[in-house]
Amino acid sequence: MSISTPGGPERRPTVVSTGKKPAAGRPAAGAKATGAKAGPSKSGSAQRAGGGKGPRKPITPVKVSQGRSWGPIALFVAVGVLATSIIGFGAWATFKGSQSWEDKAADIAGIVNYRETDPESLTYESHQSGKIEYKYSPPVGGAHNNAWQRCLGDVYDAPIASEHAVHSMEHGSVWLTYRPDLPAADVEKLASVIRGNDFMLMSPYEGLDAAVSLQAWGYQLKVDSADDPRIKEFATTLAQNASIEPGVPCSSGNYTTGTGTEPRELAPPTGG
Repeated sequence: MSISTPGGPERRPTVVSTGKKPAAGRPAAGAKATGAKAGPSKSGSAQRAGGGKGPRKPITPVKVSQGRSWGPIALFVAVGVLATSIIGFGAWATFKGSQSWEDKAADIAGIVNYRETDPESLTYESHQSGKIEYKYSPPVGGAHNNAWQRCLGDVYDAPIASEHAVHSMEHGSVWLTYRPDLPAADVEKLASVIRGNDFMLMSPYEGLDAAVSLQAWGYQLKVDSADDPRIKEFATTLAQNASIEPGVPCSSGNYTTGTGTEPRELAPPTGG
């Protein structure tokens, strides 16, 4: 059916009815969409985000493995070792400082303590004149002459009388003896230990069965080399400490500086 309107300025459009309804879900031709604007389709979003393959997965950061830094570790270890050494040395020094001289002497390897093993060899009743026979060579104590050998760090270049040296040991001196054929350089090394030190003396000794032999009252140490560190250890540990007449000096009184193995009578023998 067609409807027509008269022509003129108010003519209306002609509507032709076909008798058919518009297809479901599709707006009629010429109809304006109503409501909110439709957003972009899912397929369009997916294409922009991942090229049509769904949402992109988050990117996992790549961890770069760095080598272990050994410099600080080595420094830390070195500092630790140094600190431990300092603490250990301090503890050792404190322990050594608290030891008695007898304990320090006992720690010297090879030392012989005749005060314990043969105390009878050290006894005597009074000073004696002339030569005296000793049980040990060099002697370590016992009967002796009334004069002593000066022991102010004296270095004698010839043998001296044992009877005077034993009296020096009674006062607390260390007597260092050495073989007469010892090289001059070795003799000087020994002299550097003795020279200028009170309560010490040294001299060559005939028939010595070791390169060097050190004596203090009741103690003896024999070594085969002038470089042996025990020489100084013995001398510094026992000088004056081993005295059986504490307080009696080597610097004044009835002493001799002469050499030769025959004892000298500087005054009539007296007891003591």
